[in-house]
Amino acid sequence: MEGLKTIISAIVKFRFAIIIVLAVAVGFSGYQTVNKLSVDNSLGIWFLDDDPSYKAYIDFQETFGSDEIYIVMLPVDNAIGEAEVNALKQLHKDIEALPYVKTTFSLAKAKYPIYGNDKIVFNDLYSPKRSEKGLKNLFSKLPNVTGQLVTKDYKSQFFYIQMNPTPTIEEKRQDIAGEIRSVIEKDYSNYYLTGPPVLNEAYSKGIYKESLVFGILTVLVITVMLLFLLPSKRYLIISLLSVAVPVSLLFGLITSLGYALNMISMLIPTILMVYSVSDAVHIINIYHKEGLKNKSLTKVELLAYTIIKSFTPCFYTTLTTFVGYFALYLSPLPAFKNMGVFTCIGLIFSFILVYVITIIGFSFMNLNFEKAKPLLSIKQLSQTGAINWLNHVTTRYKRSIIFGFTAVLLFGLYSVFKVKIDTNSRDLLAEGVAKHDLRTVEVELGGSNRLQLNISSKNGDTLLTKAIVKKLEDFQAQLENNVFISNPVSIVNFKSFLEKRTPLLFQSNLSEAKVKNTLALIDNRDNNFFKLFSEDLSIAGFTLTLSEMKTSELEQVLEDIELAFQSSFDTSKYSLKINGFAVVFAQLNKFILETQFKSFFAAFFVAFLCLLIFIKRIRTTLLVLIPNILPLALLAIFMSLLDIPLDVSTAMITPIMLGIAMDDTIHLVYKYRRSKTITGSPESRMDNAMHYTGSALFSTTIALVGGFLIIASSATPSVSDFGILCAVTVAIALITDIFYLPALLKMFDK
Repeated sequence: MEGLKTIISAIVKFRFAIIIVLAVAVGFSGYQTVNKLSVDNSLGIWFLDDDPSYKAYIDFQETFGSDEIYIVMLPVDNAIGEAEVNALKQLHKDIEALPYVKTTFSLAKAKYPIYGNDKIVFNDLYSPKRSEKGLKNLFSKLPNVTGQLVTKDYKSQFFYIQMNPTPTIEEKRQDIAGEIRSVIEKDYSNYYLTGPPVLNEAYSKGIYKESLVFGILTVLVITVMLLFLLPSKRYLIISLLSVAVPVSLLFGLITSLGYALNMISMLIPTILMVYSVSDAVHIINIYHKEGLKNKSLTKVELLAYTIIKSFTPCFYTTLTTFVGYFALYLSPLPAFKNMGVFTCIGLIFSFILVYVITIIGFSFMNLNFEKAKPLLSIKQLSQTGAINWLNHVTTRYKRSIIFGFTAVLLFGLYSVFKVKIDTNSRDLLAEGVAKHDLRTVEVELGGSNRLQLNISSKNGDTLLTKAIVKKLEDFQAQLENNVFISNPVSIVNFKSFLEKRTPLLFQSNLSEAKVKNTLALIDNRDNNFFKLFSEDLSIAGFTLTLSEMKTSELEQVLEDIELAFQSSFDTSKYSLKINGFAVVFAQLNKFILETQFKSFFAAFFVAFLCLLIFIKRIRTTLLVLIPNILPLALLAIFMSLLDIPLDVSTAMITPIMLGIAMDDTIHLVYKYRRSKTITGSPESRMDNAMHYTGSALFSTTIALVGGFLIIASSATPSVSDFGILCAVTVAIALITDIFYLPALLKMFDK
């Protein structure tokens, strides 16, 4: 006690120096944040550099070209008009002059094969000398290629911009889209722009905007709630500083270390603010109650009593919350790892600074505790009356409460297995220009993502024999029948085209050598946007178009491709390699499941140990733990009934909610256990604990629900779902703490 008084006296003595240091630190952090805060939603944040899938994807880009492709849809009067095609040629020159562009492709560069004199030559697919009718007839014979160049009504053209491999453009990603738009807008006032890089840019802009809005709204909501919840308006500044200072310092640290926000870490400010205010409210509540009870204490003595009575529960609530977030570090996804680490650092900042700030703040206050009252109040609501009613209900109807809540718990545990694991890529994008352009292009084109399939001979033999070509044709026929796949392009398309133009070219009596030599002449360098085969003819390529879809649908597509390959080829002699971002994106379900299991069980185990150390009785610890599982069980019920899947945003919800659910429990049980020195039954001890901590429980829950409802206002569906689910879970956690937990302890903690 004396040592604590000495520390408090030192803080009060040097309070002006501490204020200056904090002000400088906050100022520097604010400067760093304003000047260096950036947004990075690139592929790298979702996968470790040494992840085999990610490495294979980067290797594929280096070898076969990046699938980070901008798709421009250009509405025109006549897609095959001479003036319109000439405009495309100029656009090619302007875009290809940009340093980060590998190549471009459109009707103005497309070619088609012509066979004659035992050789194949490539002519321009568009020729101003050919009539419109002739062009349309020619286009009809290469539908999978021309369908990616013009729309069916010939009222729009498509223009493709293939970027250099992903690692070489990451640092400049923020500027690339703007430069491309500027080039396009020199000649086109109306256009639709989509593709993976555009969607990435839209994610980043949305994240930056929403993080600012969320921060402002959180401060406003917390301020209004505190005006109702704090015992006196004079506590308001202390509470707001306890919120603002840790968040400012954390973001100064994040930006100084060169880290950027992403769609996961954008939630840190709001989450950290509501946690900070929760601890501040508990400390202020204890300070005020002790001030009312002990009028003879000096300021230092009152502060010492406040710290003694608040430190243990606040430490354990911070610890369980810390564990919930640190468990995210076990995730294989870098975005979750960073979220967990930085939120934990923020929690440490908050825990330390909330005591420093409250001690300094209280030292300036000379408050008449008896006359103090909230600035805003609802006179009709009596907290004491409500708590008396709760105590009566949990004593009289404890058996019924236990039976009802336990039944819900069991049903919730069953519902866990009904929750889907799925990420809808469209739900990661807010409504706006980017999403509108995506829908418009995909309606006409059938998709906006590229998938590259490579079929190779294991012994290095050529794939251009008649028998293998027949297998390639069977394989492509199955791809074209898949509803999720659009416009597959391979050597098969050009062979079919040549057969229609020159029926004798592939007659059955032709020699193998003739077939091989003929197909080998289809030099894919003349249509380098499509990878048809390797130079040694041992690898045949298929380029597919996929729409934005759920990871479950993507997994089904990849499985269908594998089955189609197995039904067409002898897998002991031939192999299939599927390349592209879609393959990496499909891995998210596996990573999400891994994140859930690792982080939840780690958080659960450590939280159990914390409670056991805190409570010191295994029986009571188990009784306390059960109500903290119930909110997660109800969360599973809501997710299964409302068909809300676990995705990249909601994947971190269970360890976080476990930590939050335990916070109020620890404050309540702390007073329940601490009051055991007073002779009485579990009923009387719990009733006393409810009276002492009840108002703070309601206040912190309201603050948390308010913070998560702000996140629920996100225009991004996935983030909005996360906010709604968290708000509901926090509210349920309060209900279990004031009904289920007291009933269990009154019934079984003998």
